[in-house]
Amino acid sequence: MSARPSARIRRPDPRWKGSASLDLNRILSGPYAPHDSFVAPARARPQLWRTILGVVLIVAIYILFIVVGGALVYWRYGTILAGGLYVAMTTGHTPGGVLLLLYSFAGLGLGAFVTVRILHARRAGTLFGPARATIANASLVALPVIGLALLMLPLLTRLPGVEPGAAIGTFAAFLLPALAGLVIQTGAEEVAFRGYLQQQLAARFRSPLLWMILPSAIFAAGHYSPEVYGDAAIWIVVWAGLFGCLAADLTARTGNLGAAIGFHFATNTAALLLVGMAGNIDGLALWTVSISFDAGSDVSVLLASDFLSMLVSWLIARVVLRV
Repeated sequence: MSARPSARIRRPDPRWKGSASLDLNRILSGPYAPHDSFVAPARARPQLWRTILGVVLIVAIYILFIVVGGALVYWRYGTILAGGLYVAMTTGHTPGGVLLLLYSFAGLGLGAFVTVRILHARRAGTLFGPARATIANASLVALPVIGLALLMLPLLTRLPGVEPGAAIGTFAAFLLPALAGLVIQTGAEEVAFRGYLQQQLAARFRSPLLWMILPSAIFAAGHYSPEVYGDAAIWIVVWAGLFGCLAADLTARTGNLGAAIGFHFATNTAALLLVGMAGNIDGLALWTVSISFDAGSDVSVLLASDFLSMLVSWLIARVVLRV
């Protein structure tokens, strides 16, 4: 019998190992290359304790802003008016209440501005990226997404449960202040989540699993409201979390907050000024839709349409910006 040849042990080719391994940073290095310059200002002071303390400081300033505003109204006009304004702001059933709610987010933006200056010794403008690109991208994204919502409006107003909302005269009178308020509200949220938190985490961690998903999860948690959405509350959280990831994606692809702000602004404009949810910040909506969130079939249709609309809006943003 012939001797059995000895088996040769073949060492794996290191080139094959590198190409086969799942390196998320390498995969995203191309489309997310602009993110590097966006994060650069945060690298001077990326310590986690600063970021955690920064989040606490932002929230504290935001709350203090609202408390001080309420205290001034109470001191000047008394308990009845102060209480009435508080109820109007938290429910958003009136045009004035919607404006109060939107403008209250100025405290969130102020908190982020103060925090980066005090804890990270950098300018507030570094939270946005290049100013000219931020403004241009916000406009390029917001206009076509709002245009899509307007094109869909005749179909939406024919759905069951949709009723006329704010009178045309009232809507027109409050339109410009409402648009300004939406700029403040959406801009403040993007500055806090996709600006401050995303920058600071990306300066410390390379993986998008941290700098994209963690801020989006915190953003989503703020939308958990079972007293409003009932059994569908968890799906609203999922929707908000996905929205946050898509906004973070646009920020990383462009290197500034403009696309995320335009995306957010257009989404909220459609939800608050065109077709709003009856009983929930509907004071300026031209139409409102009444729906029971415990009725599974109705909720499924509504959520499916919202998810689809969000994804289409994200695709529109990528197409118009070519990213």
